[in-house]
Amino acid sequence: MCLAIPVRVVELRDEATAIVDLDGIRKEISLALVDGVEIGDYVILHVGYALARLDPAEAERTLALFAGAVAGEAA
Repeated sequence: MCLAIPVRVVELRDEATAIVDLDGIRKEISLALVDGVEIGDYVILHVGYALARLDPAEAERTLALFAGAVAGEAA
């Protein structure tokens, strides 16, 4: 099974790479598959590649669902 997660772009390195943040974890990713990404945008990340930009409200809902699932496993 594959997992793609929403992450927020915090830095643009050049046209093809960016730094993203997920709950304090930062990673350099490729933007080769997505045009027009700006700082503050959310993108769907899979295996180091941004696959698509995502509406911020949808990204927050998805991240909340992931957090709830993790909290449920810990209980």
